[in-house]
Amino acid sequence: MAQVRKTTHSRKTGARKKTSARRPRTVRKSPKRGAPKRWSQRVTKQSDALDLKQGVFKLTSAKEIAASLKRSAEHSSRRKAGAYRSALSMLTFYINRAGKTLPKTQRSRLEKAKVELKRAFGRERDQ
Repeated sequence: MAQVRKTTHSRKTGARKKTSARRPRTVRKSPKRGAPKRWSQRVTKQSDALDLKQGVFKLTSAKEIAASLKRSAEHSSRRKAGAYRSALSMLTFYINRAGKTLPKTQRSRLEKAKVELKRAFGRERDQ
């Protein structure tokens, strides 16, 4: 059961002064200090995990994209996870952040690059 809170003084509602004219409240806006624009672009350029080749996600072949990501992941000394995991997470990050603005042809190329990346690291499953 809920306990009733005891008060030391009684509340008097009629004791307040009523003002006939109220001043309108002004809302103070604080200066905007939002996150810097294009944080996802900064992640792909300055990531601690991989040093990516310029324009790696714009390459025309899925095999080239996978090979470049593999090379970057294997040569990186700053990554925290394995080379395969770092390369695949960077590729997935790029696809997810591009969202609806990514053209369908490029999206399909990047999805094929995931398969090629698995193949390059010897992680493909027989289906």
